[in-house]
Amino acid sequence: AMSAALVGYSSSEEEQEQEQEGGSRGGGAQGAGRPRLPVPAGLPGDPDPEEAVSDDSSRHGGRVRGFPHERGNWATHVYLPYTAQEEFLELLELLVSHARTFVPSLAAMEEFHLSLSQCVVLRYHWIEPFVRSLRERLAAFHRFFCVADQVKVYTNQNKTRTFIGLEVSAGHFQLLELVSEVDGVLEEFDLPTFYKDPSFHISLAWCVGDLAGRLEGQCLRELQDIVDGFEESAFLLRIQWEQIRCKSGNKYFSFPLR
Repeated sequence: AMSAALVGYSSSEEEQEQEQEGGSRGGGAQGAGRPRLPVPAGLPGDPDPEEAVSDDSSRHGGRVRGFPHERGNWATHVYLPYTAQEEFLELLELLVSHARTFVPSLAAMEEFHLSLSQCVVLRYHWIEPFVRSLRERLAAFHRFFCVADQVKVYTNQNKTRTFIGLEVSAGHFQLLELVSEVDGVLEEFDLPTFYKDPSFHISLAWCVGDLAGRLEGQCLRELQDIVDGFEESAFLLRIQWEQIRCKSGNKYFSFPLR
């Protein structure tokens, strides 16, 4: 489990960060839209758990923290992590290279997950009680399988990004049960709950802009054919979830399923 230790910043680092933040404010529109993404973890350039502490702005798309943690708002997301095996990455490569013939700007995801919450903003002093509450509510859950084998196109709420994902075709009920517990915790903290009729999915690739029109129809059918024809598909896309994870700022908390 990740330790919940605070990352110490020297005051000079903090000042430097504030200067950088000030310098990049002009192009802040994109940054402002970030926390509203339905699929925030593992976006290209998000730091890995180990790297997160270094807070090097070049590592995460030039986004810079402009305040010490204590005063901060922490972007927080609850999800099921999916560990990509070699065969999954082969399938991903086939899908992305084919989809690029329709949308050349598509980028493959570098990590994979299935969201159980939107990305919400937590005050720093709420993180610990939030995680404690999650742990209590999720303690009774057992491991379960789901099948994610239906290719689908998604856009985020403000239509600034388009995603290709694998939608769940079996296991929906267990996922809804998990979401209802996570929603319960979000409600305790007056935070927005998950979407009403969620389409549970694992995002595979993304691009800037609303390009759903180009990816739906013919492209989508051909991508589905690739998934259906891929030899290891049935084995790869029947996923046993073993843990739930919560990412808050640069901290990761794990909740093992029984």
